[in-house]
Amino acid sequence: MRASNAVFLGVLCVVTSVALTGAVRGQTETTQTVTGKVIDLFCYDPKSGENSGMDHKAIGAAGQEGRECAMACARWEGQPVGLLMDDGTIYQLAGGLVADNNAKIWPHMTEIVTITGAVAEDHGIMKLTAGDLKVVSK
Repeated sequence: MRASNAVFLGVLCVVTSVALTGAVRGQTETTQTVTGKVIDLFCYDPKSGENSGMDHKAIGAAGQEGRECAMACARWEGQPVGLLMDDGTIYQLAGGLVADNNAKIWPHMTEIVTITGAVAEDHGIMKLTAGDLKVVSK
């Protein structure tokens, strides 16, 4: 009887801890479908809107500008990748799309895509967790 009580209390503590962690962060996850431009978050300048694709002015680690810079940052450097909406909203991509050093997403840098996934705010950053995308335009 004691062992089962200890197991129950242990599980209860873990569940409570996980629930409180989400509540403290203020995370409420919703499923949304969003369409935007795939960008390299390392080079993108949210204040000026520069470096969202072919207009790269920063030189990346591979020494290329524009799309090649964004692709190199995502593929070889493993930099975070995001989705830039028309209204300026930025989602940092997470989950299967960016697993294995951005393996699924890097070929789509600077393309307009639609992604359906779980959206949550984490420390002031909107994150979109998904495993697949649909290309709208290249």
